[in-house]
Amino acid sequence: MNESLYQLLAPVLQKMRQYHQHQVVGVEHLPDTGRVLLVVNHSLATYDISLLFSAIHSERNRIARPLADNLFFRLPYLGDVVEALGGKQGTPENAKQLLEEENLVAVAPGGMQEALRSSYERYQLRWDHRKGFVRLAIETQTPILLAVCPRADDIYEVYDNKLTNWAYELLRVPLFVARGVGPTLIPRPVPLTHFISPLIQPPAYTPGTLKQQVDVFHKKLVKRAEALIGEAIAYRRDV
Repeated sequence: MNESLYQLLAPVLQKMRQYHQHQVVGVEHLPDTGRVLLVVNHSLATYDISLLFSAIHSERNRIARPLADNLFFRLPYLGDVVEALGGKQGTPENAKQLLEEENLVAVAPGGMQEALRSSYERYQLRWDHRKGFVRLAIETQTPILLAVCPRADDIYEVYDNKLTNWAYELLRVPLFVARGVGPTLIPRPVPLTHFISPLIQPPAYTPGTLKQQVDVFHKKLVKRAEALIGEAIAYRRDV
């Protein structure tokens, strides 16, 4: 997203941040410049990620460049909208190019699968088999910031059903059954807090043991993200 577009959308995003009493804990961990991989969890609402981008822009003056699901680029014009907002199709080539240009690159490893999970699985990550971002960080020697907002899973009540599972597994289409305020899809005014970790440096890249490096670093990141989710949930209970 370019600067002028950020300015255009700022009032809307600010209203949404007020609606959700949105806060960010740990934004000071983001460096002023240089490549960073911002790794976020994914809710059905999705727009909570945009609230984080807005906060980062206003507090750290950096523009996040998200890697978007391939689905957006299979639908007419939607890919153009994503790119106008600063996003790129989530390919290794695009990711590496953005990092080579020293951008703040955002990725949600759980993707659509994580977003569509039912409320019975709220606050849980689905990163077990999503290791591309880990490989990317090691190969490009890019530090990682984890950012989680577990309460975004409370914006909607998401129901487990066969249609959602069938459409995703067969067509990779996001069909879901959910409700927000009452029986509508109006988002519930849930207070949201993003927690951002300190910078996590990847291990030195050694091609001969890359697979093992990816597996070990991936486990470390998942464990740290789950701990961060626990901190975020406890924080909202305390305030």
